[in-house]
Amino acid sequence: MVTFPKLWLFYTKIQRGIILFAMRIFLIGYMGCGKSTVGKRLASKLGLHFIDLDRYIESKYGRTIPEQFEDVGEAGFREREHEAVNDVCTLYDNVLVSTGGGAPCFFDNMKKMMDAGVTVYLKMTPMALASRLKGARKSRPLLKDKTQEELVEFIEKTLEGREPYYELARIVVSALSIDVDGLVNRIYHTVK
Repeated sequence: MVTFPKLWLFYTKIQRGIILFAMRIFLIGYMGCGKSTVGKRLASKLGLHFIDLDRYIESKYGRTIPEQFEDVGEAGFREREHEAVNDVCTLYDNVLVSTGGGAPCFFDNMKKMMDAGVTVYLKMTPMALASRLKGARKSRPLLKDKTQEELVEFIEKTLEGREPYYELARIVVSALSIDVDGLVNRIYHTVK
């Protein structure tokens, strides 16, 4: 097991003493909802190491996400993403993981994350997501070459398929108005 210097441990009282357990938090939600931005701030507040799952995959394979989509297609990328989810669920403690938007929706990734830690869904409407993503189409393989109208339709369609997975999260918050201090408090009370 890999651990990091700033440990943030929860204590659970039981009859014969105290159990210490390592913390893993997984931020899930559609691309552009703020998982990486919120994740860095939240990890810092909680004293956890931050892992961006897409950057982890890029580092592991030495290729950007768009290059990996070109190299192995979406199916091949999802297999790599599944391996990365397995890695962070088993090799790392005291981490906050920002997942890719599709990560919870393939294989048994959502179950693995739910079993390994606390899942938090950063929820946004399709129109708000489209507004945030309109300038990022070139760097997002699934959005490449879409018009604004096609972008909104694509988000609505894919979000409809992904939302059942996202809604399984232990905590669901609106990503439009995230209060990091409030989220820290909610996570603490959820796991205590």
